[in-house]
Amino acid sequence: MSELSTVPAKGTYAFVSLGCAKNLVDSERMLGLLQLDGYELVQEPAGADFVIVNTCGFIESARTESFGVIEEMQSLKRNGQTRGLIVSGCLAERDKEELFQRCPDVDHLVGVFGREEITRVADRLVGRLDEQRSVFRPAPIQALADVDRFRITPQHFAYLKISEGCDRLCTFCAIPSMRGKHATKPIESVIAEARELAADGVRELNIVAQDTTYYGMDLYGRPRLADLLQELEQVDGIDWIRLLYLYPMYVTDELVNTLAGSKKIIPYLDIPLQHINNTMLKRMQRRVTREETETLLTRLRNEIKDLVLRTTMIVGFPGETEEQFAELVEFVQQWKFERLGVFTYSYEPSTPSAKLPDHLSEDVKERRRGELMSAQQEIAFAYNSQQVGRQMDVLIDGPVPDASNAWVGRSFADAPDIDGVAYVTGEGLSTGDLVPCEVVATRDYDLVAVAVGEPRPRHAAGTRCGSQRDNSSAVTPGAKAPVFSTIETITSSEDRLDRPGG
Repeated sequence: MSELSTVPAKGTYAFVSLGCAKNLVDSERMLGLLQLDGYELVQEPAGADFVIVNTCGFIESARTESFGVIEEMQSLKRNGQTRGLIVSGCLAERDKEELFQRCPDVDHLVGVFGREEITRVADRLVGRLDEQRSVFRPAPIQALADVDRFRITPQHFAYLKISEGCDRLCTFCAIPSMRGKHATKPIESVIAEARELAADGVRELNIVAQDTTYYGMDLYGRPRLADLLQELEQVDGIDWIRLLYLYPMYVTDELVNTLAGSKKIIPYLDIPLQHINNTMLKRMQRRVTREETETLLTRLRNEIKDLVLRTTMIVGFPGETEEQFAELVEFVQQWKFERLGVFTYSYEPSTPSAKLPDHLSEDVKERRRGELMSAQQEIAFAYNSQQVGRQMDVLIDGPVPDASNAWVGRSFADAPDIDGVAYVTGEGLSTGDLVPCEVVATRDYDLVAVAVGEPRPRHAAGTRCGSQRDNSSAVTPGAKAPVFSTIETITSSEDRLDRPGG
């Protein structure tokens, strides 16, 4: 991204980014557009000309959080502390103009695919023009480009969105209604974005989509994730490639071979399974069976050395019996997923599952979540204990506040924000270093390690946006979405293990 202009700003704004990593990419794209257009990002909403809240609308708890933040910003506006409020993202897309009725102090709405027009919306707001208060655009046939992002992750890692939308029709999920059908981003576009990120200092690429393994089906007529990964591996400067949101279908022989033979794709796979009982899978319309799932897991375990598997499960889905829940617990105990998040079923009126019979009480759902998390805790703690004495690289995310020679980082087994961390002691380290460490102890879901070698030097970065990293803390995070450059905002270990999957 080009250097900031010295021309006086068109206006000041604050930004609140909520929700998943895919929404974060959208936030970074809007921030980039606003910066290029001459708007100045500030840290505090109070005193800004306007505030943008990029919302999540996936499940009830996410909507509650989004409405809570919107109300905070409305209160600032009513008190004269900001002139305007723009609400964007999935909640805006889901509720559309009805959101104006619930939140009367919102000035403008921008749907998921209206993000490219954010500067025009800002211009209308600053210019006090009331026409066209909402911008909703149809889902594109081809995924939008995510270039010129104003990144709010640290310099050394980023999210790379390779497709948009989803063709799955899981009965519990409202995402297709908000983000449309699956749209693949062309390979050449993804590679161009990866090179831009690498030139900006990124060492770890976290690949995200609603359905990563479906990549290519709509555009090329066949799955092409393996082809994309082989191209990404050639991008200079990238050390780690991490795969998230792999649906347990379309895992081809070529893909497994690519994963097993790669020097950059780390042995960490996020495969949201949601359940394992065949009746539940059918009611969820997951289009896979227990037998097919176990065949896939067996092959991955056998062919990918040191593989860490992450998954998510839903408990309390309509009609789930005690026997079916017990089968799920037994499955988790048998397969020993190194990382696992558990969600209680969320009633979503617009989804097919809302019409299913035999909905369970919240008490039953919460009890089952607690039981499954307890079973998983034993597995996670045992895995961590097995790492004591091992040497592994740790990517340093930042210093421990008010401590000397103490750092927070992650091994290959931990994705940003959602998994555990490694606390590292070592002299002369810096954020973004990839450091050989020996694990000496555990701390619940986290590791304690000592640096045992010199960090690998960061690759030469290209021209950076002048104040991009300086202003990263100006973006106000939501719960479980900390500003990554400030370690003190890290959420608790157990909370980090929970986040929706596909």
